[in-house]
Amino acid sequence: MAKEPKNKSSKPSERKSSKKEATPQVDQGSEESKFRPRLRDVYQQQVVPALMKEFGYKNVMQVPKLERVVLNVGMGEAIQNVKLLESAVTELGMITGQKPVVTRAKKAIAGFKLRQGLPIGTKVTLRNRRMYEFFDRLVTLALPRIRDFRGVSPKAFDGRGNYTLGLKEQLIFPEIKYDEVASIHGMDITVVTTARTNDEGKALLKHLGMPFRT
Repeated sequence: MAKEPKNKSSKPSERKSSKKEATPQVDQGSEESKFRPRLRDVYQQQVVPALMKEFGYKNVMQVPKLERVVLNVGMGEAIQNVKLLESAVTELGMITGQKPVVTRAKKAIAGFKLRQGLPIGTKVTLRNRRMYEFFDRLVTLALPRIRDFRGVSPKAFDGRGNYTLGLKEQLIFPEIKYDEVASIHGMDITVVTTARTNDEGKALLKHLGMPFRT
């Protein structure tokens, strides 16, 4: 009987310590955890009602939404100059606010002097807050900085509501300073949605501010 109080008193402390260990997994307790993206509010308050009316959805859960945004930079030049890839990784981190991963060749190509496992690019996958924040900056700040910009192509959907946008240079992002750029390079930005069709995906992105050409 004397052992039971010890066990009971130790269990709450064990639960308490386990909760403390789990808490830092959510944004590491940073200021980011307090940040509420403007575009997420726009989606919930304006886009959802508009799409429900446009497509006749019966349930809010049917309304398509952004799932993730993937930025991918291919650096074939890195085979000759590794510093170019290091610079691309740094710049992609500045643009997205998230640490990129280095992508490697899946197979060897003798004609290009490419060996399997050789680093050839970098990419970032954004979700939740960072996804909304980046998409907001992309459509309101970055794309309008393209020279003679008349909108993006409405034909770059994959048939399932996902959209891929190719950019020719990273200089359109305000975070990148021209004088500090090691090389000018492009990137592919893929916006993955929960839409089932291209029409639904296009309507979602259009309501979120994506400037499609007419």
